[in-house]
Amino acid sequence: MMQGATQNFGHSQDELRELAGVVLDHARAEGASACEVDVSEGFGQSVSVRRQEVETLEYNRDKGMGVTVYLGQRRGHASSSDFSLTAIHATVDAALAIARFTAEDNCAGLPDPKLFAKKPMELELFHPWNISIADSIALAKRCEQAAFDVSPLIKNSEGANVSAQQSHFVSANSLGFMAGFATSRHSVSCSVIAGNGQDMQRDDWYVTQRNAANFPAVEKVGDYAARRALSRLKPRRLKTRKCPVVFEASLAVGLIGSFVHAVSGGALYRKTSFLLGSLGKPIFPDFVQISERPHLKGAFSSSPFDDDGVATKDREVVKSGVVAGYFLSTYSARKLGMRTTANAGGAHNLIVRSGDCDLPGLLRKMGTGLLVTELMGQGVNYVTGDYSRGAAGYWVENGEIAYPVHEITIAGNLRTMFKGIAAIGKDIETRGSKQVGSILIDQMTIAGN
Repeated sequence: MMQGATQNFGHSQDELRELAGVVLDHARAEGASACEVDVSEGFGQSVSVRRQEVETLEYNRDKGMGVTVYLGQRRGHASSSDFSLTAIHATVDAALAIARFTAEDNCAGLPDPKLFAKKPMELELFHPWNISIADSIALAKRCEQAAFDVSPLIKNSEGANVSAQQSHFVSANSLGFMAGFATSRHSVSCSVIAGNGQDMQRDDWYVTQRNAANFPAVEKVGDYAARRALSRLKPRRLKTRKCPVVFEASLAVGLIGSFVHAVSGGALYRKTSFLLGSLGKPIFPDFVQISERPHLKGAFSSSPFDDDGVATKDREVVKSGVVAGYFLSTYSARKLGMRTTANAGGAHNLIVRSGDCDLPGLLRKMGTGLLVTELMGQGVNYVTGDYSRGAAGYWVENGEIAYPVHEITIAGNLRTMFKGIAAIGKDIETRGSKQVGSILIDQMTIAGN
């Protein structure tokens, strides 16, 4: 996977492994009963243009080392961006000093070695994009110009951006686990402003890929951003009412994220989740299926192991609407008296089974209601499930968009919202760890005039 791919990194995978070994050796020599370490390095560049002029050129290159040591069941952590031998020793010593003054935690410690990932796995996560600054600028200009070309009502721009990023890491511990790999993530985005006088609206669009060869033409990104902004002109406010709501795919991801948060170990053992004790219970309608697929090639959250080194595997998280699994790290599993699900660090490629409808089909199914395309604020209470956020989007009548709306609030309770899912679209936007189409919810409260 890494052959010929590390030429632009300051350290090879072998060198990161050597550094990890130095950490483990020093921790052992200084009396640590166990130790784990992550060593990483990344670099990239980002170019922004605004009104066809270069606005920013950014280069980033960073590296880091995180060390966790155990003295029995006392835990200490320290980090450094210096890879010198002196700094490594100082970082380990600092972690040990912290551990000595930390209370014992009977759930602290490394995973069972039987659970570690044993075999390397080629998941095609690294596709370096060696694009020059000049070519990045040219792409960004083309992307933004495509937006201006859509209509003379595209009056201004917040810019177009082209970014190329790559990184690699090694994770190791004193029980013999040591592994790592490289990843890449590249993006193209555009944000524009449409309108005249007091009626000005902005919108944006972006695409992100591990492999830049999979990008659409950058003109399509700018064109779509412009059309989204234009469609928001002359918005209205709604009178307060209850009605069905469609969450556009890019926002539906957030609903699934709220479910993940509520059934994750930290929220569960702290008893700060409205889904306590939900394992084996129906939370969604019976057509909802959510699968975790950690080994999809090229996907954004693929990995052969989690942040604890535990081997990942395919599993069903929701089966026929019933919660079939939580999201647990080694630590949170011990706190709950359960077994780790290899989710230290988060979920790995959650796939929500889609229905037969694209977005227009979902709107026809809804008939009359609200299509939400933007959410504002963080109004989610995970203890109660109460949900209230500022929103903008479009009022839909007879299955067709009637007019844009703004300055409204949508409210409900996540437990009711999950049970009220009426359909899931097939218009999936793959940008991160969750893959889901637009979601139709049978009823929410819309607060307006």
